[in-house]
Amino acid sequence: MPKKTKHKDHKSKAWNVTVNMGYGHMRASYPLLDMSNGEGYIIANDYPGIPKEDRRIWKNTRKLYETLSRMKQLPVVGDEIFELLDRWQEIPSFYPKRDLSASNIQVRQTYKLFKKGFCRHLVHKLEEDALPMVNTFFIPALAADFYGYKKDIYAIITDTDFSRSWVPLEPKKTKIKYFAPSKRAHERLKLYGVPERNIYMTGFPLPEENVGLKYENIKPALGGRLINLDPDGNFMRHYSESVHDLLGGSLKKKPVHPFTIMFAVGGAGAQREMVGQMLGALKTRLRQGKMKLILVAGSRKDVLTHFEKTIKRNGLDRQVGKGIEIIYEADRNDYFKKFNQALMKTDVLWTKPSELSFYVGLGVPIIMAPPIGSQEEFNENWLRNVGAGIPQRDPRFCDQWLDDLLRSGWLARAAVNGFTNAPKRGAYRIKEIVAHRKQVMPEPVEPV
Repeated sequence: MPKKTKHKDHKSKAWNVTVNMGYGHMRASYPLLDMSNGEGYIIANDYPGIPKEDRRIWKNTRKLYETLSRMKQLPVVGDEIFELLDRWQEIPSFYPKRDLSASNIQVRQTYKLFKKGFCRHLVHKLEEDALPMVNTFFIPALAADFYGYKKDIYAIITDTDFSRSWVPLEPKKTKIKYFAPSKRAHERLKLYGVPERNIYMTGFPLPEENVGLKYENIKPALGGRLINLDPDGNFMRHYSESVHDLLGGSLKKKPVHPFTIMFAVGGAGAQREMVGQMLGALKTRLRQGKMKLILVAGSRKDVLTHFEKTIKRNGLDRQVGKGIEIIYEADRNDYFKKFNQALMKTDVLWTKPSELSFYVGLGVPIIMAPPIGSQEEFNENWLRNVGAGIPQRDPRFCDQWLDDLLRSGWLARAAVNGFTNAPKRGAYRIKEIVAHRKQVMPEPVEPV
């Protein structure tokens, strides 16, 4: 927690406040660690000295989140129970455009907790060394606003669309400034009553090691990816001139790594069961060295154990470290670092449409597993709109439909669409705005 310090470049420093529910909120904070006042993350639901009552409330919130993520997997009754719980965070339809500034039950209940002192300790501790506060979850941002935090308060929206819960009771009076990751999120904030002067269209903060200020990291990775995603040349036959203009000398003439799929489950461990079906379909290719599969267990030991047992059950133990790689790190920073490194040599990301949807901006096409929750349904629609996400088919036959997608050039098309249509400079823009400097290199806004 904060100590009073002298800052050489005070304008570039901020409190990096997040929560450890799932990965999405911490993943958004990770690219901003270099402006985090030497403290790393401030984890609002698990920091040294957190009051017992605050910890209890946060624990119950996390339980609800993880229950919601897992409930849909239950046979027969799963969908019905899930839909009932999901209404709690439901996102209202965008059309017809109308005034949506009236608070919902979740906002009102959150403010009842504030009136009893919830999160007051956190806000007062941060004020001991008052710096701008950058939040990747709505509750600490709303708390700072409620308790009159003296410095700037920022909130990073972590999905392409979001519920009214992110906005205060009286949105027109708030001092919170919002970083919108998509055009839809930007427009949604206005419908919720946030003054336009408090909204910045930045894009999601993608890791700088994967982007590069002048795309010096994205382009070589995409250039090596396209040769794997278009083995029959059906995409390049029609678009080679445009792709050469886009990538120049970064386009590779022959493969630099085996065709690689990364499968990532969410922070609650949902959808891990698909791995067995996937391995059953791909085991021959993995044994023959024709492809590589990266299984992302994140920081969850139970998911790692499940992967290891599933690999053994499919007789693929010897492929671990060769055709199969597992990404697991107990420390989330170590996990994000390893994930970002592996992504540079990944051709297809297979995952549910979580915050990872924004990673199509890196030129990585997404095979979309079924969405879990209202916000992921909106992320799925966004991926379709930018042309960078393709719904999964039956995982038991993924060898067949992946072949069709590769031969047709559709995965190559999705990779290029993501690179050209999705924002990429979110981390750079956020840092510039927090430091009150001019934004860097604006991009075209993606379709709604």
